[in-house]
Amino acid sequence: MIVLRSLIFLLLQILITPLFTLFALLSFPLHPITRYRIISGWALTMLWLLRMLCGIRMEVRGAENIPKQPCIVLCKHQSAWETIALQKVFPPQVWVLKRELLWLPFFGWGLAMTSPIAIKRSSGKEAIRQLLKQGRKRLQLGFCVVIFPEGTRIPYGQRGKYKIGGALLGAHCGVPVVPVAHNAGRLWGRNAFIKRPGLITMSIGAPIDPAGHKAEEISRRVEDWIETEVARLP
Repeated sequence: MIVLRSLIFLLLQILITPLFTLFALLSFPLHPITRYRIISGWALTMLWLLRMLCGIRMEVRGAENIPKQPCIVLCKHQSAWETIALQKVFPPQVWVLKRELLWLPFFGWGLAMTSPIAIKRSSGKEAIRQLLKQGRKRLQLGFCVVIFPEGTRIPYGQRGKYKIGGALLGAHCGVPVVPVAHNAGRLWGRNAFIKRPGLITMSIGAPIDPAGHKAEEISRRVEDWIETEVARLP
């Protein structure tokens, strides 16, 4: 039954995504945040399908820690689930992602309309300069900037190497840095087709004020909080 439900979810995702891509392309003349609100309907639809078909529910802890102002969100990366759920939990947001994702048919085209910061990871210092420049512009537009500091999805129960880019952006722009932990990989693993029913818990930590702190210290505090919190989640 789990296999059948996962298959139905995948088929509906394949059918629905081109429709939202059309909406995304038609929304091009609109303000970026208006575009985002339209396009994020895809994520809300996927969360509803996950709940109804796959039995995946979500619990959010620490929502009171979300700042009223645009912020940097540094989130644990285990699954595709958090890329969807963050759009329900946090205000309008853009993601820092590898530019190759924008080349994917339909999904990538729609993603391009959300004003992402698409970088070439292999370009080193140039990628950091791009992140700082475009990150500041997105924050000024009123977006939060979402970064997965491990850079790629890490299997549940494992720990990746945390990169400093998100902490650098927070220190550079003087905006709060918010750590986010979750246990999504327990039910929907890295690149997994099977989606097991159950409750995913997302925990949002207290925002870190970058004033007076170096990026290395901010990054270390984020990593320590996320990994400690992930170990505490059910």
